[in-house]
Amino acid sequence: MARSLLDSRQTLVSLRPDQIGPCPETADTPPTRGFASPRSRTNGRPAGAKGRRKKGTGLSAADHGPLGRSPGLEAIEARSRLGLALAGRLTEADVSLAWKRAAAEHHPDRGGRHDTMQAVNGARDVLLGRGVG
Repeated sequence: MARSLLDSRQTLVSLRPDQIGPCPETADTPPTRGFASPRSRTNGRPAGAKGRRKKGTGLSAADHGPLGRSPGLEAIEARSRLGLALAGRLTEADVSLAWKRAAAEHHPDRGGRHDTMQAVNGARDVLLGRGVG
């Protein structure tokens, strides 16, 4: 047994006498450093890549806000109330201009209803991120 450990052709993985040649898995691949196996690099990824990259939506966190490309339901209702596009990015100037038009049409001093004007003001506050309190 001690003699088989001194044989340079054997690896520690194959100590049986019937496997005295080089290991068939590593015979054609260059030696690696560390604990990485040569099979881990055959997936087409670099050695340091961990797992599969997840596909994103292409939207940043700002795009999910009321003024962003993908607004929530409350923001969609507010956009509809002010007559704005239901999707796409808005600026504060767009919201202010739409609010002024809606306020001129629905203001109680010009024959509009009080509750409609409150809904228009609430829609502006939702889109501009103004909270109550």
